[in-house]
Amino acid sequence: MKTRITELFGIEHPIIQGGMHYVGLAELAAAVSNAGGLGIITALTQPTPADLTREIARCHEMTDKPFGVNLTFLPGFTAPPYPDYIKAIIKGSVKIVETAGRSPEAYMPALQEAGIKVIHKCTSVRHSLKAQRIGCDAVSVDGFECGGHPGEDDIPNMVLLPRASEELAVPFVASGGIGNAQQLVAALALGADGINMGTRFIATKEAPVHQNVKDALISASELDTRLIMRPLRNTERVLLNPAVEKIVEIEKVKGDDLGIEDIMDLVGGVYPKVMQEGETDIGAWSCGMVAGLIHDIPTCRDLIARMVSEAENIINGRLVSLL
Repeated sequence: MKTRITELFGIEHPIIQGGMHYVGLAELAAAVSNAGGLGIITALTQPTPADLTREIARCHEMTDKPFGVNLTFLPGFTAPPYPDYIKAIIKGSVKIVETAGRSPEAYMPALQEAGIKVIHKCTSVRHSLKAQRIGCDAVSVDGFECGGHPGEDDIPNMVLLPRASEELAVPFVASGGIGNAQQLVAALALGADGINMGTRFIATKEAPVHQNVKDALISASELDTRLIMRPLRNTERVLLNPAVEKIVEIEKVKGDDLGIEDIMDLVGGVYPKVMQEGETDIGAWSCGMVAGLIHDIPTCRDLIARMVSEAENIINGRLVSLL
C-alpha cells in the first residue's frame, strides 16, 4: 500500500503511532517502525533534553527503520527548553518530527535546516492550512473522536477529512478514533494518505504501560469517554472513571467560574501513576472513542499486518464487488 505518506517518510504502511505522554517510549516506537509503520517517541515525557538524547539512542538500538519524535508546544508560564529538545532530535539523527499544540512556526527554520520533515497535528481545516503555509510537510487531521485534545469545533472525521481533502495540497493522515481496517479504508476514501493511531497502540504487547491500563481499554465501550475542561477551552477527551466523574461534577457546580486550580489535583501529574503504576482511577487520562473497537492486545506487528491485510481485502473484495 503506497501513499504520499509512505513515500514522504520512507515507511512500508501508511500507519503512524501518535505521540502519547508516558506511552511513546523507545520500546513502542521501535516496535511500530519494525512492523512497517512510523513509531513516535514523545519528547516531553523525557524530563530533560539529555534524557531525550538517550531515549533516541535506545530506539536506534532497537530499529534501523525510520521513526519520529513528537514535540508538543504547550501554553504555560514556564515553557520547556524547546530549542534544546530540538538540538537533541537533530543530534539523534531523527528526520521526522510530529508537532502538536501551538503552532511550530518559530521552530520551523531550525527543523528545516536540519532536513527534518514535519507533520503537525491539527483539529481544524484552518489550522491545517496554517501548518501548510508555514512549511509543514504533512498534517495529522485530528477529529472530534480523538483521545486527548480535540479542539473546540467538535467536527468528526466523516466531515473533517473530506474538508481537509478539499483544501490541502500537502499529504495528511486521519487521526482520532482510528483502530481497525475498515477505518483505514474509510480514511483513504475520504482523502487521507494514511492514519494516525494513539489509543489503539496503547493496547499492544509492546506498549510500555501497566497491564491495568490495557485492561481498562479492553473493558471500555465507545460510550465510556467524557469531555472535560470545556469551560477552560482546553477540552480533553478522557476515559470515564471516578476521578473524571468528580471533575464533571465540579465543572457542573462551578460553571463559567471554573479555574484550573479547581481540578488540578485530578488532571495534573497523574500520568506516571496511571501508565507506570496502573492506578487507572487516580485522575483523568486521555482515551479516544476507539476504545469501543479494541478487543485484544496484539503485538504491533500483528496489529499492523492484520489491518493492512484486512484493508486490502475490503478494497479488492467488497468495494470492487459493488461496482
